[in-house]
Amino acid sequence: MDKKVLITGGSRGIGAACVRKFTECGDKVVFIYRSREEDAKKISEETGAFAIRADLSSPKECIEAVKKVAELMGGIDVLVNNAGIAQFSLFTDITEEDWNRMLAVNLSAPFYLSREAAKLMISEKSGRIINISSMWGITGASCEVHYSAAKAGLIGMTKALSKELGPSGITVNCIAPGVIETEMNAHLKDEDIDALKEATPLCRLGTPDDVASLALYLASDVASFITGQIIAADGGFAV
Repeated sequence: MDKKVLITGGSRGIGAACVRKFTECGDKVVFIYRSREEDAKKISEETGAFAIRADLSSPKECIEAVKKVAELMGGIDVLVNNAGIAQFSLFTDITEEDWNRMLAVNLSAPFYLSREAAKLMISEKSGRIINISSMWGITGASCEVHYSAAKAGLIGMTKALSKELGPSGITVNCIAPGVIETEMNAHLKDEDIDALKEATPLCRLGTPDDVASLALYLASDVASFITGQIIAADGGFAV
């Protein structure tokens, strides 16, 4: 493919799988991580991708990160907004700090990153923006109101942005993963995992590679006529 790709949250889980997939295809990849320096170093050594540390809850660091990545690669062809945080909490227990940080990382960061990357893509009349939302952004999840709200906002942003950037040859799509075998879900009990598998038509949880493969497809030339779509990678869970 030989594209210049920026992936956020690339030190583990879905992000790390995306880094591997894109580099395996010969793309030039830079990924952003926040605190997992050792993990980031391992992924970088394994794939040859370049790692940048940034706290994406900060608008300033989002803007500076895109500028640095563009300088390193000579532009950005593909942006994968994958970085995110989750929290399981009763609605009445969610604090202002919880709410603000959830939106800052899961919704505001993709906004700032996409805005800065779009400026580069518009001048090239081409580009791909791929947002990683969640099936909870579609269906909503009890005890994850702030997470669901942020992920739903990302879906709305995807649809609106696809209409605005389409005339410039830029596609904007969103992946809504189901329950994926990542560290984010490692707290689930065995009986909860079994129940989730039973509720999934494909009778299994998803893997980071399941999501990364879809991201790779959406970034490819064969997906050039696909934009504004919210594609579930959830094994049929939300059907």
